Amino acid sequence: MSVAAPAIADAYRHCEAVTRAEAANFFYGIRLLPRERRRAICAVYAFARRIDDIGDGTLAREEKLRQLDAQARALAAVEQGAAITPVNGHGAASDPVMVALAGAYRSFPLPRGALGELIEGVRMDVNGVSYEGFDELVLYCRRVAGAIGRVCLAIFGLRDAAQTDRAAAERLADELGVAMQLTNILRDVREDAENGRVYLPAEDLRRFGVIEGEVPVDPASVLAKLGPGAAAQDGLVELVRFEARRARQWFQRGIALTRLLDRRSAASVLAMAGIYVRLLDRIEARPEDAARMRVSLPVREKVWVAARGMLRGGR
Repeated sequence: MSVAAPAIADAYRHCEAVTRAEAANFFYGIRLLPRERRRAICAVYAFARRIDDIGDGTLAREEKLRQLDAQARALAAVEQGAAITPVNGHGAASDPVMVALAGAYRSFPLPRGALGELIEGVRMDVNGVSYEGFDELVLYCRRVAGAIGRVCLAIFGLRDAAQTDRAAAERLADELGVAMQLTNILRDVREDAENGRVYLPAEDLRRFGVIEGEVPVDPASVLAKLGPGAAAQDGLVELVRFEARRARQWFQRGIALTRLLDRRSAASVLAMAGIYVRLLDRIEARPEDAARMRVSLPVREKVWVAARGMLRGGR
């Protein structure tokens, strides 16, 4: 069953509105893209937002997993080019996100299975997976963010498609996605602990004296040690600096992707990555803030950083 063009246009507008409202950092980065590429990326983001909202919501674990399964079935139908599968009892025409995502799959060679990795990553959240070592955390980051990087790469324009090593470009997109997710984790240390989640590797938490021998790590125990008077505060500060340096290394490798993209796509990525690097700068300069609150940048600073990235990409 095909979807009429006006319905697709409406679906794309819905996804752009979701992206603008829910992901200012992301939206700043994609504004320079041509319309068709921009709206396809917004469709991808709106789907990813839906999956994240299921994982972060207040529903019971079993209901979250049921909804993730339903979204996985709908995604599989879209990837196979079948009629859009109704989700939660609603028809295709009432689900603008899936209508727009189907349009993106028709217009661009999005890698099959990548968005399914995102669903698997969110299942890890729902099931309360914790991370003993950094390699385990990287697996999670690759699923929830690196996969999005690979999908976006299929939408971006390449500088020289015939000469570009596609596998190498995908590795760089994946590394950039991991860098952004590591930054998100450092930004949200306190908020995540309040919500019962600890993403920082347990071996690092022990190494810097934030916890002792808890296996698995107890979020309540970590939260109790985030206060300004806590004995583990100095260790936490050093831990955040340590993880920030790790994230910076992933940025330094991943940003090489921009050399493979056309000017507008490179400008878009530089604008978006620039905001995250600036946020990482702030976290590294004042790691104690991560223990007290969600670290963020003021809007005018985001605009300035994004504009500078766009100018660099346009050279």
